[in-house]
Amino acid sequence: MLSNIRVVLVQTFHPGNIGASARAMKTMGLSDLVLVRPRAFPDPEATRLAAGAEDLVEGARVVDSLAEAVSDCVQVVGASARLRSLPLPHFDEPDAMARELVEHAAHDPVALVFGRERSGLTNDEIRLCSHQVSIPANPDYGILNLSQAVQVLAYEAFTAWRRRPTSGYRPALPPEERQPSREQLDHFHGHLARVMQGSGFLTQPHARTEAQLQALFARAQPSRRELSLLRGLLASLEHHLPEA
Repeated sequence: MLSNIRVVLVQTFHPGNIGASARAMKTMGLSDLVLVRPRAFPDPEATRLAAGAEDLVEGARVVDSLAEAVSDCVQVVGASARLRSLPLPHFDEPDAMARELVEHAAHDPVALVFGRERSGLTNDEIRLCSHQVSIPANPDYGILNLSQAVQVLAYEAFTAWRRRPTSGYRPALPPEERQPSREQLDHFHGHLARVMQGSGFLTQPHARTEAQLQALFARAQPSRRELSLLRGLLASLEHHLPEA
């Protein structure tokens, strides 16, 4: 289960923070580290600050985009200050987030996403997430180092894993009843956007409307079977639209 919890670091500037984050992960049993366009990697400073977690640093996967990093994940939680302009579901308490994350991780990959040291995640990157989470801190000085934020959320995930119910047999969900991956959802949202524009509901791309609909489906958490049903509905509607 813990091996299904991925930590994604986006455009990390200081390579030492990669090593320190790997160390924070390893102390909490996490091992899947993905780096999105780090400024400097590999780097001796990353290895030095890993301090026993060098295997995580050496095994880290480097990708070109956040979309690539989380495409197979069924839940993607972006760590950030709450952005009310983006209507994504938001966890105000990390322990509540961790319980849900661990539940999904029993069957499929999930991800915790952390942004740049100075500026965090962009709005476009937050939109690639299914949820946001904030770490409660001193309102007069609520600044956490990147690796400290990784440590806090990794601890919450590990604690939720330790406290999960272990009594009784819980059969694995069939694939069609599980949550869709971000890649599957992205295809659905792209299909929905085409139908909205082709039907005249939207006469031009409208980021706010599309973001609100994405948030709606994030809250609804449709299963893969339900998403397939919606795709079939869109395909039927699209078939009856006039050709451009």
